[in-house]
Amino acid sequence: MIGNAQLISLSRQIALQRQMDVVAHNVANINTTGFKAEQILFEEYEMPVARDRTFPGLDQPLSYVQDWATIHDLSGGAMTQTGNELDVALNGGGFFAVQTAAGERWTRAGSFQIDNNGTLVDASGNPVMGIGGPIQFGPEETGISIATDGAISTNAGPRGQLRIVEFDNPQALVREGSNLFSGGTPVANANTRVMQGHVERSNVSGVSEMAELIRVTRAYESIASLTQKQDELRRTAIQRLGDTNS
Repeated sequence: MIGNAQLISLSRQIALQRQMDVVAHNVANINTTGFKAEQILFEEYEMPVARDRTFPGLDQPLSYVQDWATIHDLSGGAMTQTGNELDVALNGGGFFAVQTAAGERWTRAGSFQIDNNGTLVDASGNPVMGIGGPIQFGPEETGISIATDGAISTNAGPRGQLRIVEFDNPQALVREGSNLFSGGTPVANANTRVMQGHVERSNVSGVSEMAELIRVTRAYESIASLTQKQDELRRTAIQRLGDTNS
């Protein structure tokens, strides 16, 4: 019975450690442009393996804690006006498409730049995709204008249109490094509008995440204390059995 209790406590500690990692990652990205917070869903996992002759039935279920899924909080972050013509925010559920060495990826971070080759890139240097491919600018072009549908023009005329994609099931996206997502089935943009001269801030709530971090830490310490008491109870039982046998 003591062993079963320790296993259940251990499953909860593992779940809390995983939750602490997610909360810490959210807090670390509180100032990351376009960052979307994560949350963990837990479920009860039953195993009917607790057996003792004093039970009404032969077996009794053990309830373990299992992290069932990690979900993305895709709610919009605050829009901040920067006045930078290469800062672009998305008002809606869409994503920018960028080309990486591993293939096409999706992001909400719209702090763009123009590299030495005249290509529009994200903060990591990945080319930002237009409907017809990467977007190029000439060395003498000025007055970059981006319309609400993503159409780009300069003093030299049209330069393409940003490829904005949406997803019927955005929870199918897989988070990668550098504020990118992969996977999912992209569909054509229908409801997302482009805002030039703005950036979308992280949607992480610092107050909520710090409160959650404190709650998880206290829960972990409480279970660790319970486990220590169970160890002491087992040690005492073994000592008494040894004294009786002697």
